[in-house]
Amino acid sequence: MTPPPGIDELAATFRSTFGAAPDGVWQAPGRVNLIGEHTDYNEGFVLPFAIDRTARVAVRIRPDSTVRLLSTFGNQGLTTADAGALNRATARGWTKYPLGVLWALQQRGLPVTGMDVLLDSDVPRGAGLSSSHAIECAVITALNELTGAGLGVQDMVLATQRAENDFVGAPTGIMDQSASLRGAAGHAVFLDCRDQSIRLVPFGAARAGLEMLVIDTKVSHSHAGGGYAARRSSCELGSEVLGVKSLRDVGLDDLAEAGGLLDDETFRRVRHVVTENDRVLQTVELLGSAGPQAIGHLLDASHASMRDDFEISCAELDLAVDAARSAGALGARMTGGGFGGSAIALTPVGAVRGVRAAVERSFAQAGYTAPDIFSVRPAAGAMRLA
Repeated sequence: MTPPPGIDELAATFRSTFGAAPDGVWQAPGRVNLIGEHTDYNEGFVLPFAIDRTARVAVRIRPDSTVRLLSTFGNQGLTTADAGALNRATARGWTKYPLGVLWALQQRGLPVTGMDVLLDSDVPRGAGLSSSHAIECAVITALNELTGAGLGVQDMVLATQRAENDFVGAPTGIMDQSASLRGAAGHAVFLDCRDQSIRLVPFGAARAGLEMLVIDTKVSHSHAGGGYAARRSSCELGSEVLGVKSLRDVGLDDLAEAGGLLDDETFRRVRHVVTENDRVLQTVELLGSAGPQAIGHLLDASHASMRDDFEISCAELDLAVDAARSAGALGARMTGGGFGGSAIALTPVGAVRGVRAAVERSFAQAGYTAPDIFSVRPAAGAMRLA
């Protein structure tokens, strides 16, 4: 099999850096969440898809406990750690993610092992496209094979979630790694976060004459920040007051009663999750019956809910969404955890140039940093490349 473009160069850089060839090269994609935001940790429904932008890792298992990490981007330089004494407090930058995966595997009984890792990625960082999970999923796919750990896909999902929660310190659910590990070309991943079951749903945007544009606002965000954790706490409070295991157990018909039991802010947080779950189910149904051209109004409603009820949007995201809609997008919404990152715009192919121009013009007039706008397609999940 001929290695994909760039793999030979990555392996050559690995050899020159670490003095030996890698045991292999693996990749895992970032993701776009089509719809279903902040529903995952509430045991609800999400509909992400893996994208054709990936993190690639060249990895070699070492005979000692030394861990050496280097990336092709940034200025962090070579980082060295002891696999037998991994420390969340001292991990820095992108190295938190591979070190967190190694730590999580150790917690599952994997023997301490050293490794050399070279990372290359074209998933934009801080853009809400899950660049961190792409790294984690590439690394765990490599280590699962190289160490003979024998983990199934769902075990890898849960191990990377533990790495995020307990090592990185981000209270995320299982959506991102599920999309990255279980994605398939041409499909979205319909995930029930309660029982962790998935169903691949055809998402043939190209066949319908549509493109999915990503508008990276360049407003960086982090799940380890306080805004994400505060929203999760509000959801837990709502569940407690309403006497349910999770907000998954609250239906649209329960919202009227919930409004009389909850303070205004908590109620709005709950209302977003409950209505967002319903929008995911409607989207899945429409994709199966009418196709992607029928879901624009649900994307719009999702953004309004995140902006007004969950309050996780920002001025740049709102402007991107409004400008894209005005220029011909069928629907648009912010995607990801919020407080920055990216918006998506489902756009007829003939309107793509106009949407790009309208968004760029709107950002320039507002004095914002120029956004990065590009198309993505549903892609395959994590795999070995070489």
